[in-house]
Amino acid sequence: MSKLIAIQWPADPGASAGLPRKDRRSCRYEAYLPDPLCGRPVVLDGPVAADVADAEAAIIRLNHGTSALADTEALARLLLRAESVASSKIEGLEVGPRRLLQAEAARESAGSSADVAADEVLGNIDAMVYATQSRDDNDNDNDADDDDGDDGETAAITLDHLLEINRRLLSGSRLAHTAGQIRTVQNWIGGSSYNPCSAAFVPPPPEFVHELLVDLCRFCNEESLPALVQAALAHAQFETIHPFVDGNGRTGRALVHRIFRRRGLAPRVAPPVSLVLATWSVDYIAALQATRYRGDATSPEAHEGLNRWVGLFATACRRAVADAAEFDERVREIEEKWRRRLAPIRANSSAELLLRALPGAPIVTVRSAQNLIGRSTVATNEAVRRLTGAGVLTQTTIGRRNRAFEARELIDAFVDLERRLASPDGDTRVSPPTRRVLRRQ
Repeated sequence: MSKLIAIQWPADPGASAGLPRKDRRSCRYEAYLPDPLCGRPVVLDGPVAADVADAEAAIIRLNHGTSALADTEALARLLLRAESVASSKIEGLEVGPRRLLQAEAARESAGSSADVAADEVLGNIDAMVYATQSRDDNDNDNDADDDDGDDGETAAITLDHLLEINRRLLSGSRLAHTAGQIRTVQNWIGGSSYNPCSAAFVPPPPEFVHELLVDLCRFCNEESLPALVQAALAHAQFETIHPFVDGNGRTGRALVHRIFRRRGLAPRVAPPVSLVLATWSVDYIAALQATRYRGDATSPEAHEGLNRWVGLFATACRRAVADAAEFDERVREIEEKWRRRLAPIRANSSAELLLRALPGAPIVTVRSAQNLIGRSTVATNEAVRRLTGAGVLTQTTIGRRNRAFEARELIDAFVDLERRLASPDGDTRVSPPTRRVLRRQ
């Protein structure tokens, strides 16, 4: 049964004299120890079960029925980038789409970016890309491993996967030395930075973390629950365990997409659910907290908390899909307009290949464009010249003097997507954004 563990926090008389007394004192706090996920009873209320079915159907349509998103890898990459940005925003990393794209182009062109905050979000993108891969060539066995099997889409989720996601997230950050390592100290959420005396929530003590993660991975490889329910519960449990020194929220949200991919629910396109959860942050945190029942897993408190969280998560997924589909339509309209400007444009020409690649890379250098289309430098330069002449691309600068080209109409569409998803009602004309977002240019 889940329970609270009473623990004594020692006083720290040697701490800086500049600290308030409350941050130096001893106290008694309570850490939460959840039940394992494997074998935990899951009973959905009728309306919640219907919401889950509707959300899964919407995700399936997004991946198989929306032509541009389903057929265009570039658009899928852009939505994955949006999901990564939003996941970072929940944890306070405020980086707008244009700034992030410029940092990404600078990193591809010069090997590094001077924008530290944007680089940290780029680490989140790297982690999300890794999380959504069907199979990883460098996986190692551990206590939580199952047989990977022959099908890349059903590759097992292992403890090594979780460690690697966190390692990629924090690589290059100020906490890189803790990246990919299970914590060995107590952490907490809210309250003081120096002790857990006034914390809003205290995760399990470190000696319980490894066993809980092993159970979590085994649960992630089961097939008995709908994929969306499995992802929702795995995310909630991960956030409760809080196994890392930093990056727990972003790692836990990447795990959602790993499960979606493993179960075949979202094999191509990751619905940007974190964009919605970032907007509903108060409800998101409250619903996660509601899953932390005490006592028996069959209690009314446990049942109500589970349904509250799964219902919110399903609704967020459905909302994310609706806005992604609208974004898909906007991008198709932009591409059709570009084709009219460039007509006639030969199929599989360098210009046509670059045009098709732009949704996934709205800011390019000649070098990155060449990597995208696989053509010679001369052919790539000619394609960039032609698209610039038609107003598809506009020349800009990244870093001090590196020349780049941006597809402003695509970036504006990307900003509009973020603004729309930041509105509780999906329309900034009806309900203003509930969090900081960029203004339209």
